[in-house]
Order: sequence, then structure tokens, then C-alpha cells
Amino acid sequence: MSNRIYPIGIQNFEKIRVDGYFYVDKTALIYQMVKTGGYYFLSRPRRFGKSLLISTLEAYFSGKKELFEGLAMEKLEKDWIKYPVIHLDLNAKKFDTVDDLIRLVDRQLLVYESQYGSCSKDETIDDRLVTLIRLAAEKTGQRVVILVDEYDKPMLQAIGRDELQEEYWNTLKAFYGVLKSMDGYIKFAMLTGVTKFGKVSVFSDLNNLDDISMRQIYVDLCGISEQELHDNLESELHELADAQGVTYDEICKKLRDYYDGYHFTYNSIGIYNPFSLLNAFKYQEFGSYWFETGTPTYLVELLKKHHYDLHRMAHEETTAEVLNSIDSTSDNPIPVIYQSTRRCNR
Repeated sequence: MSNRIYPIGIQNFEKIRVDGYFYVDKTALIYQMVKTGGYYFLSRPRRFGKSLLISTLEAYFSGKKELFEGLAMEKLEKDWIKYPVIHLDLNAKKFDTVDDLIRLVDRQLLVYESQYGSCSKDETIDDRLVTLIRLAAEKTGQRVVILVDEYDKPMLQAIGRDELQEEYWNTLKAFYGVLKSMDGYIKFAMLTGVTKFGKVSVFSDLNNLDDISMRQIYVDLCGISEQELHDNLESELHELADAQGVTYDEICKKLRDYYDGYHFTYNSIGIYNPFSLLNAFKYQEFGSYWFETGTPTYLVELLKKHHYDLHRMAHEETTAEVLNSIDSTSDNPIPVIYQSTRRCNR
């Protein structure tokens, strides 16, 4: 019986490495990303490893070499410079008003202001971020790393409430715009979310942001590929086959049918949902693990609002531009469905 400890629901890279949890090594791809660009955006469905990616980047830029022992990054990185990291997480609570958003950001900024210095509490959160970035760079002598997890949660919760969503847009547009104006102080920035909003984008002032959500080379930056499944969990595949009373080939096919099929760009490899896949190995049985815990409430409400017949999806045709950009004023829920799940049939 396998003695693997699966990190179900654990999104902290340091905890995973220190406590010996199972980890699929993504660090070679992370190294390539940080060495070839400076500003990135990635959208992936919930429960797909975005928060773990952000946590891994935080550990890397914090110079925690010991956490990467035995991983590709250990041999790739030579310098291990410690940079000041500002990590903001908008997935921490439910937002009902713009004040809820401002209070959350305020609390997270305070943590870093206590470390690097502060400015007047009367200033807006974007003004405070400007000062914080400058002070962090001046105090450490290194440029700053900015990591934002679930950038879009406030706006997703406001889908269908145009006035509230506009307030969120105005607040976040100014906040994220700081990253462009402070470019000289910033080493690296990455923002993740479930969706990408179009038209009046919160990123319109941040036009140097590289959206890698549909880039072929980064399709397996989050999630687990077929190759990674067999490289890391081969013995567990045989155990699962025995537990299910089927052959090895049959268990591989069943796993693909249940949990593979996430395609993030045209003609790409299928990616397994890591939350569902690891739960199947942990409990030795198949279940709708993602649906039971990861189904976005906003998506259910949107489908109800527009009375959308899901059977249409089998015959729906659209373009990459439509799929990759959400317009809250549109009555077409397809972009939201795609970006929230990105599950396609072969």
C-alpha cells in the first residue's frame, strides 16, 4: 500500500515540502517563466493549483533554497537572491460591498507596512501600494515581487450587479495600475484568477501583462499531465486498479474519462484536475470531487439568470477571443462557463 501523503486542500508550498506531502515538480517551468518575463497573468479553474503556484513563487523569490532540494529548480538557479515579496490574496472572504474589498486589502497591506514602513492611513490603497513598493525596494536594496491570488473574486461575486461590479473595477483598476507606474521598482509580478474580464478591463493600465492562460508552453503549469501522472504515480495506478477490480489499462482509461479533458488552448494535451485526481488515489474510489467542493456559486446563478440550456454546449461554436474575455453586460454565459471549468470533450 502506498505511503503517499496527498496535499488535499493544502496550498502552501513550504508546508508541502517540510511535511513530506506529494508534489509534482513544476519548478523547471517556473524557472523558465521567471527568467523570460516579468509580468504574468494566468487564469485556471478553481481547485487547479493556482494558489500553490503563487506560494511556490513566493518561496523561490524569498530565497528559500532548502525547500527546493531534489527539485529541478535546485540545479537551475545559481544565485538564490532574496527579494521583498508582497503577496495579496483576494480569495480570503466573501465580498458584499466595495468597503469589504478595501478592508481586506488594507489588512494585508498593513502586514507589509509593518515590515517595510508605512504611509498615511488616509491614503487610498493604490497610493499605499506605491509607497510600500518604493520603501520595500529602498530598505532591501532589491526590486519587489508582487503576487496576487484570485484577483477577480470580488468581480465574480458581483456578476449581474453592474453597479457594484463597476465599483470593484474602479478600485482594482487603480490598484493594479500601480504595477505599471512602479515598473522600475518591480522584479516580477504575477496575478491569477478564474476568469479574464474584457472590455473595461482592470488591467487596461497594465498593458505589459503577459496573459499565458492559453499559451501552449504553459498548459501544464497547473494541474497534472498524462506524463506526470505516469512518472509520479505509476505504482499507485496499479493499486487503484486492484482496488477497483479492473486492469491497469482500464483504470487509466477511467481516470482519463473522469478527470482528464481540461484543454487550455487549441489542440493541447489534456490536463487532469489535481484535486479530483488526488482524491481518487487517496480514497481509492471515483467521485465528483471538484463538483462537490469547487462549483462556483456565481456560475450557477448566471446559468439560472439566463435560462441557459446546457445541452447547447455540445453544438456551440465560438472564437478564442470570445472565450478568453468576459463581458458582464452580455447575456452569453459561454465565456464564464469555459473559464470557470475549461473542460472540453476530445
